[in-house]
Amino acid sequence: MNTRASIFLLSTAILLGACAPATPIEPTPDVLAIRTSAANTVVAEFTLTAAAFTPTSLPPTQTFTPEIPTATPTTAFATDPTQIALGTPGLLCDDLSFDLATVDVTILDGTSMTPAQEFVKTWKIKNTGSCAWGDGYTLTFSYGQKMDGQPVPLGVVVQVGEEVEISVNFKAPTAIGEYTSAWQMANAAGVTFGKAVFVKIIVQ
Repeated sequence: MNTRASIFLLSTAILLGACAPATPIEPTPDVLAIRTSAANTVVAEFTLTAAAFTPTSLPPTQTFTPEIPTATPTTAFATDPTQIALGTPGLLCDDLSFDLATVDVTILDGTSMTPAQEFVKTWKIKNTGSCAWGDGYTLTFSYGQKMDGQPVPLGVVVQVGEEVEISVNFKAPTAIGEYTSAWQMANAAGVTFGKAVFVKIIVQ
């Protein structure tokens, strides 16, 4: 093929290519816009779902408040009810007092005893209640060492305001040491009253 023919073919090819319809170039999709649109769609669907399943408000429940009972005032006894004053308001039926200077009639505190020695302790007390002391009134062991103590019966009726001497028969312990025995008056019902009296000895 000669040079003129080659040039002619080349020119023809260029012209044909130039006349051919151009292929349209598709635009590049906007990825960010697509993601934003998808996200908005998902949010909208969640909103609709939540609205569909939102529970309606329930009526408020009634709260039960327990009613506190009102306390009924009662009269409390300081001692056994049997000791309430029978005739004189403000006084116990059974009560006593004693003078510290004269209460110990025999066996002063700290008296020395030999082991197993027998002795009688006597106290002087006064009926300061509103009832007389009669049968069944006696001393009863309260605390300390009993030391085989046996109370001596009153033997008399002690009127209100009267003094009386009361006694207990004791036997000293056999072991060396200091011993204390306290006793209290009791009425015929066995109810104790008043302050306790006591004896203190030293066995040596």
